[in-house]
Amino acid sequence: MRAVVMHGPGDVRVEDVADPEIIEPTDAVIRVTATCVCGSDLWPYRGIEQQDGPAQMGHEYVGVVERVGAGVRYVEEGDLVVGSFVACDNTCEICRSGFQSRCVRQVMMGAIGTQAEYARIPLADGTLVKVPGEPTPEQARSLLAASDVLGTGWFGAVAADAGIGKSVAVVGDGAVGLLAVMAAERLGSERIIAMSRHPDRQALARRFGATDIVEERGAEGVARIRELTDGYGAHSTVEAVGTQESMTQAIGATRPGGHVGYVGVSHGVELDGLELFFATVNLLGGPAPVRRFLPELIDLVMSGRIDPGLVFDLALPLEEAAEGYRAMDERRATKALLTP
Repeated sequence: MRAVVMHGPGDVRVEDVADPEIIEPTDAVIRVTATCVCGSDLWPYRGIEQQDGPAQMGHEYVGVVERVGAGVRYVEEGDLVVGSFVACDNTCEICRSGFQSRCVRQVMMGAIGTQAEYARIPLADGTLVKVPGEPTPEQARSLLAASDVLGTGWFGAVAADAGIGKSVAVVGDGAVGLLAVMAAERLGSERIIAMSRHPDRQALARRFGATDIVEERGAEGVARIRELTDGYGAHSTVEAVGTQESMTQAIGATRPGGHVGYVGVSHGVELDGLELFFATVNLLGGPAPVRRFLPELIDLVMSGRIDPGLVFDLALPLEEAAEGYRAMDERRATKALLTP
């Protein structure tokens, strides 16, 4: 089959690799109908995150079940499915508490690679969720978003305790940050402040429910958010980047007693203990338990109540994956969709 392989920083190729096989009885193999490039894929692409040799890429996927192992009970051949970027059994104590991304049997899908024609899905019964009916092209695009960026943005908003009457600030205007805006709006937040310097992303943030746009960064950005919230700071802040600047800005923008949901993959982030002590904020984040939210998100997509697929502003065949990486790296695209 054809698959995306990263050989090193800036070196993305589409190559012939071995077809996936059933290894464990709980596995399924799917034919990937849509996949995409994630912002987190850019860390190794830019050389910020090291990798050992060539690696298959990708962890987001929608597909049709081709084969199942002998131990699979709830998904069948021919099912259209969406799964999380973390495979889980959905039955352990951690899963049942709502943190499936930290399942005791977790398998990171990025270690398998879903930017490919086919993919092996471990723990298929716990990981995959069936899609009812036949999605339109727009819905299919949105279902792909649910696999990671929508579920991650949603978790960011939930972790930040966004809700009715709350003011929400979102640090980061990538796909996750934009969909955190959508989630905050769906959760009933009163004021939603998107931090963005890019007109196209600002427009999409407003379409998703942002009431205010803040272009300033750092201390100036924090001051502007406090100005918009009567000097208090936001009740809820979503950190969707993963840098020192973004985390410092998120904590600084949050009022005492408020909540920060951090879902950007952290690189080089260090927190000063005394500053954190006096910030008096709640912190919750990490890899998003997308599987917790998938049934609700699929229903919202298939009923036409949300259209998160709008974050895909570049669509390419799988063979042109390298251009998708370049476009996102150069910020010519928010998120690149790949069709095998």
